[in-house]
Amino acid sequence: MIIASTTPMTLEEYLSYDDGTDHRYELIDGVLVQMGAESEINLQIAGFLLSYFLGFGIPHYLLTNKTEMVVRSRLAKTRYPDLMIKTEALDAAMPRSERSIVLPGMPAPQLVVEVVSPGQPGDENYDRDYVEKRREYAQRGIPEYWIVDPSRGVVLVLALEEMAYQEVGTFRGAEGVRSPTFPQLSLTAEQVLGAGR
Repeated sequence: MIIASTTPMTLEEYLSYDDGTDHRYELIDGVLVQMGAESEINLQIAGFLLSYFLGFGIPHYLLTNKTEMVVRSRLAKTRYPDLMIKTEALDAAMPRSERSIVLPGMPAPQLVVEVVSPGQPGDENYDRDYVEKRREYAQRGIPEYWIVDPSRGVVLVLALEEMAYQEVGTFRGAEGVRSPTFPQLSLTAEQVLGAGR
């Protein structure tokens, strides 16, 4: 994690911030943090899922990777899920501007996926995806959240119930991934974790 600015920023200042580069930032606890590079396997898994959902019949305009989303959290103010499946209502509400962003007051996406980097409980990588984003995405009202963890060999599917995520299942190997949002899904954990190979 690279701290790009130690001067505290408001969400409004962040949303209008432009340093003239292609760097992507998250606003964490009022501090501008440059997002690091993704690992090759994380990119491949996100790309595979995007292409899988296209083949599954999700229209291309509802599938995004790295669309920014404003969240309500003690720490973070924005997140960039590895994959997002929007609803038609969300797509219609999103601004057609230079910045692809889900703002407060817009409908929630149907599903978000995070492909996590290696880490143990208490590590920054682990806590960010398993704890912080889980809470943030639940507060945002996103019905389904997948945590794809290549280092542990699992796909964790969570469904929103009464503003908190409940575990649908932890899928490994040849087990079929069950999705409440997409019950006709025909996808195994090993397909996801192997990026379709």
